[in-house]
Amino acid sequence: MLPIKDDAGTPADKPVELTANQCWDYIRQAPIGRLAVIADEHPEIFPINFVVDRGSVVFRTAEGTKLRAALEGAAVAFEVDGYDDRLGFAWSVVLKGSAAQLESIEEVLASEELPLFPWQAGEKNHFMRIEPAETSGRSFQINSAARRHYLRGAKPQPSVE
Repeated sequence: MLPIKDDAGTPADKPVELTANQCWDYIRQAPIGRLAVIADEHPEIFPINFVVDRGSVVFRTAEGTKLRAALEGAAVAFEVDGYDDRLGFAWSVVLKGSAAQLESIEEVLASEELPLFPWQAGEKNHFMRIEPAETSGRSFQINSAARRHYLRGAKPQPSVE
């Protein structure tokens, strides 16, 4: 995708809010997302692979925290982000809403046709759908010092605490 431009057509120097369509374009190109849930009164974040299906995000999971949180009706957040070093911009998209297990025969059969293959070995027999109530995103230019240091192979330095 191309970097977000301001009204004059030049790359924006401040964060630019993404439209819902731009957010979904970025979600579709992301190879992995992060699912945030509240479990046992604490936040948990899980990397997940996923597919976009009819205005929602579908993923597979096994028994455990993600499934339990969804079945309890807890609110969830889903996040993807990325950057284009060649063009010098970064982006982030967040969906907030709920997740539910696909249970009807029609939904389960349709989900089996989706190109959704778990990365981790083991049974991931539960298909989940994130229904967003809110979609937000932003894009911004990465300053040149950060590009040189972080994005072009600089090794992380130990922290001084």
